[in-house]
Amino acid sequence: MKTPRHGSPPRPAPAHEVAELRARLADAEETVRAIRSGEVDAVVVAGKQGPQVFTLKDAAHAYRMLIESMNEGALTLTADKMILYANQCFARMVKCPLEQVIGSSFRRFLSVEDRATLRPLMKRAAKSGSKIQVLLHAGDGSRLPAQISIRPLAKHGLNHATIGMVVTDLTEARRTEELLRALTHRVVQVQEAERGRVAVELHDNITQLLCGILFRSQALADSLSARDGPAKGEAIKLRKLLGTTAEEVERISRNLRPSVLDHLGLVEVLRDTSTEFADRTGVSVKLACVELTARLPADTELTLYRILQEALKNVEKHARARHVSVSLIQKGAFVLLAVNDDGVGFDPDRHPAGRKRKGGLGLLSMRERATSVGGALTVKSARRAGTDVEVRIPVAPNVAPAG
Repeated sequence: MKTPRHGSPPRPAPAHEVAELRARLADAEETVRAIRSGEVDAVVVAGKQGPQVFTLKDAAHAYRMLIESMNEGALTLTADKMILYANQCFARMVKCPLEQVIGSSFRRFLSVEDRATLRPLMKRAAKSGSKIQVLLHAGDGSRLPAQISIRPLAKHGLNHATIGMVVTDLTEARRTEELLRALTHRVVQVQEAERGRVAVELHDNITQLLCGILFRSQALADSLSARDGPAKGEAIKLRKLLGTTAEEVERISRNLRPSVLDHLGLVEVLRDTSTEFADRTGVSVKLACVELTARLPADTELTLYRILQEALKNVEKHARARHVSVSLIQKGAFVLLAVNDDGVGFDPDRHPAGRKRKGGLGLLSMRERATSVGGALTVKSARRAGTDVEVRIPVAPNVAPAG
């Protein structure tokens, strides 16, 4: 390497190196100015161990350590959703380097629909806070189900309001829900299989035995003459009691597993169930059903039948209603079953914890049954205003109403 002669002027640096040094100096001066003015309280530095966050306020160091160690994402946003701070957990959720997350817009991680939903919540969060479930769009194109808790934060010397977010990964929760739904469906299947077995046992064995005893008691009553007086009267009472018992066992067997559902379909079993309920309780039932040109899946038909059973049972036990209406219609790709009564009603939010807890469990059972076949159940009620129960279940496209 040649050195300049003593006393000769140094060779000037190339112009592009001078420009680069000036730009770096300007960046450094801007960073120092921002730190002094309180616009930032942390710096992200890329090193051998990956991006690290260095806090600039000693009082917040313990807090920062806690945020970095938590298993949930933590964010600080401006009112226009610019990310001022994010912890490593959130960066891992969205599969982006931390230095690319901080300073970017939170909107980049949301779908258009979630952005529209989040917008009014952000405005309300400035006062009270709120929660929302979204699908985060990760850097690798994957989707992550998450719950966002939004809370207003103090300004800490900033000239604009800031909002804090805690982002919870719902992947495991969703997986648990799916497993629980599958388990519930399996439990329902086992219950129905057992009910079917008991129904067959009652019909083929117990009912047959009761019918045999009924015929014997009738023969006994016929063999007694009027001179036997009290004995003949007791024999007639016994025959009537046995007849009533046989009818009750047959009713229980039919409710456990109605053969008409398998042979004639859903509309016919809804009609039979409504008629039997009206005859037994004295409550009038108005039935309006649309005939379907194709049979629904067996588990869907059974679900709708069980929900009607449970709804009518609640009417009988709790509603003190005089009139009930039952309707079965199809709207687009859904079949809707609605049961409405003019009874005393209840508060759906408080009823399960009240004295009539069995009613609450009945509603839970109906919801679980609807969910097990991909449907949803809604209950609308108020004190002295009756109750409306509606279940919506998706059906195959080839199932269409007649006419």
